[in-house]
Amino acid sequence: MNSKADLHQTEWEIRQETSWFHWQLTGIWTFRHLLIRLVRRDLLIHHQQTILGPLWIIFQPLIILFIYVLIFDQAVGLSTDGLPPALFYLSGIILWTLYSECFTGTAFTFIQNGTLFAKVYFPRLIIPLSVVLLNYIRFGVQFLLFLILLLFLRPQVLATQPVLVIVSLLLSSVVTAGLGLGMGMMFSIMTAKYRDLVNVIHLIVRLLMFATPIIYPLSAVGPEVRKWIMLNPLSSMFEFFRVGFLGQGTVSALQIVYSVACMLIVVVAGSMMFNKFSNKLQDVI
Repeated sequence: MNSKADLHQTEWEIRQETSWFHWQLTGIWTFRHLLIRLVRRDLLIHHQQTILGPLWIIFQPLIILFIYVLIFDQAVGLSTDGLPPALFYLSGIILWTLYSECFTGTAFTFIQNGTLFAKVYFPRLIIPLSVVLLNYIRFGVQFLLFLILLLFLRPQVLATQPVLVIVSLLLSSVVTAGLGLGMGMMFSIMTAKYRDLVNVIHLIVRLLMFATPIIYPLSAVGPEVRKWIMLNPLSSMFEFFRVGFLGQGTVSALQIVYSVACMLIVVVAGSMMFNKFSNKLQDVI
């Protein structure tokens, strides 16, 4: 028979109160298997009943790359800082895809998972983390495509500065994904209450793309306009990625620190909002 002490022992205590700083790190680690299952589920759902299946992860950036080269290089003649257009555009495409997918996927957390939240309890941060992990896996596959093209066109860069290559890859991808995660968590609270913000998010993504050096280098932009573009913390990450892998880019150490600081602020602020309001949105959903 169980003693009174055993009866009063509880493994989980679910409270109605919410806190800005209730990170639930222990709960996230306990539900790590659920995190992996959610990533696997989303990966399968996105590629089920498709002709190419997971190959779309590779073909999608290739199709965009073909269009960019055809329009911006061949038709318009935009500068690529003397770099091969295919490498220049592909470096921007894979980083932008990582950011935009992390942002939009996280921003629609409550809209897409309202039914799941109503049925079972688990730390709500599991869903945004699964979105980032899924898109990081996709980024890894697309990065391998970029690396193959780089080894074919400019293999000497990797041999001359291997440390810079590794640092630029890790820092650029982590900061880019972190900005998408933080902004997505902020907007997820608002989209749960106001569904018309879904259209606003898609508009923000489109406009922000032109304020990020994806199809143009910062060196081709005038000093006055460049100051405004550098307010976008993504800009220095795109340039730093190109410095590491292509040997050219317009970025300073101060700009990199600024981007990292913005990412940390956005992630902390976004997670605080998510912690505070996520449990109060069930009735709204």
